[in-house]
Amino acid sequence: MDYGRYYLGAVLQLAVIASFLVGGSWVWIGIASLPAFGLIDSILPNDFRVRRITNKALADIPAWLCSLLGPVVYIAAAIWVARNPGASALDYVGVIASCAWLSVIPLVPATHELYHQRGKLRRFVGRYAQICYLDCTREIAHVVGHHIHVATELDGDTAPRGTSLYAFTPKAVIHSTLEAWRSESDNLEAMGKGRWSLGHRLYKAILIQLVFQTGIHLIGGWTANAVVLAGMVGARFWVESFNYFQHYGLIRLPGAQIDRRHVWNHLKPLSRTLGFEITNHADHHTNSFAAFHELKPDTKWIPMPSVFVCFFSALIPPVWHNLVIKPALKRWDNELASPEERALAREQNRRAGWPDWFEDKTEAVGMAAAA
Repeated sequence: MDYGRYYLGAVLQLAVIASFLVGGSWVWIGIASLPAFGLIDSILPNDFRVRRITNKALADIPAWLCSLLGPVVYIAAAIWVARNPGASALDYVGVIASCAWLSVIPLVPATHELYHQRGKLRRFVGRYAQICYLDCTREIAHVVGHHIHVATELDGDTAPRGTSLYAFTPKAVIHSTLEAWRSESDNLEAMGKGRWSLGHRLYKAILIQLVFQTGIHLIGGWTANAVVLAGMVGARFWVESFNYFQHYGLIRLPGAQIDRRHVWNHLKPLSRTLGFEITNHADHHTNSFAAFHELKPDTKWIPMPSVFVCFFSALIPPVWHNLVIKPALKRWDNELASPEERALAREQNRRAGWPDWFEDKTEAVGMAAAA
């Protein structure tokens, strides 16, 4: 059962590929799975089970499948365009939305799993399967930026308190893109090469995207390119939005030790399964090489809803802030944060216009320390 559950993402991808080949209203299957999974996940109990998986090679198969099937979804979309020249605008919306959603789930966590592991081939596949959301340099900023700066103001993936999803997402896209390019240039310079020399990963990302889009064009012409690019652009922003729920408002002093408490966990069964445990990632930030099935749920967590519920609630900022994240952060500040983190949290609350809900007074702590 523990091995088989992670094939759910690949099954969804195959269903969407088949829906594009069949055509008609079936093209909505992909995006329709979002509210369906959200409803099911929200009513299921939290899953605190440690996975009983001992064979890493077998466990990795669904991650490989989901990564490789990601581009195939877009190829199937191009075939749909070629076969349906008179399709309605509504059908185009269904195809584009389905492509975008499947580029987020299950593709992002699958590629994330591959590029975090050792091995040139798995990193190559994990890296370049990210053409589906226009970001084949994503893991640079993720590994050398996010994993170092998580829960600090230096981390573009950690939303400050009071920030809406709509304000966070475009800033996160720009931040992660520029951070990846800058880090790659710094690495080339350290090797004695030009900052924008031909070895820069950006050029490789552009090249593989051009090759892929050429193949799409040969299948379905410029219309197929437009459909595919629309799905990819939507996915690019959608991908960043999921960091919003994983790290929102959490506080850590720059350079301080990263602990399990410095991330949010969403432990509903479908959140864990479709996300290849990316929503159960307390240990991932303390050991980034740990395989997804080795991650153990944090039993000392501050309870969070399904990641799907978080997404839908964040679409309405007052709902997200007042019903979901403020109660969680109030508990985190008073139960898990260090005195120094509480001081920073209080300042973020003040800037956001949030209540001063701290049970201990950081001023008293400061006076005691001074004495």
